[in-house]
Amino acid sequence: MAEKPQPVRVLYCPICSLPPEYCEFGSDFEKCKPWLIENAPDLYPNLVKEANEKEAAKGADQLQSLGISGSDGASHSSGTSTSKQEEVKRLPGGKIKKKEKKEVIIEKVTRNKRKCVTIVKGLELFGVKLSDASKKLGKKFATGASVVKGPTEKEQIDVQGDISYDIVEFITESWPDVPETAIYFIEDGKKVPAA
Repeated sequence: MAEKPQPVRVLYCPICSLPPEYCEFGSDFEKCKPWLIENAPDLYPNLVKEANEKEAAKGADQLQSLGISGSDGASHSSGTSTSKQEEVKRLPGGKIKKKEKKEVIIEKVTRNKRKCVTIVKGLELFGVKLSDASKKLGKKFATGASVVKGPTEKEQIDVQGDISYDIVEFITESWPDVPETAIYFIEDGKKVPAA
């Protein structure tokens, strides 16, 4: 008699629910990497190599920081250097990118002499989903609001009409994580605090 075929056991990633071979095409590949290194190292040898290099670099950094903080004179300067390191991010090729300040910028732009558009930038830095924010703004002010890419390739909310008079109060009430001190207006090309 012929043997009954046995079912094939397929390994699935618990993060993206794809087989490990397809994790790199999923939406959460960065989150999948630790699981892949542990459970499927043969599929992604480059990830294992990168992880080993990062651990070696981390160990070297820890040794270096121990050497620097051991002397009394350098202990004060190490505190200022760590705050600068938090603001600066290294990009490939040695380029340096400064960390963005958490602030909401509101700008009123006049089109065709009479029509106004109010632009809201920076809400996403406070964990606000821009699509939800545009819907709330559109309902509150009974106008059109949409999420668009600005000239710097960052997403912003364009609201039809001049709503700059009430928008600060609405933002602070709707999203308590956004402090009023972090909201700025752009008037005549200058940044002015809203508070």
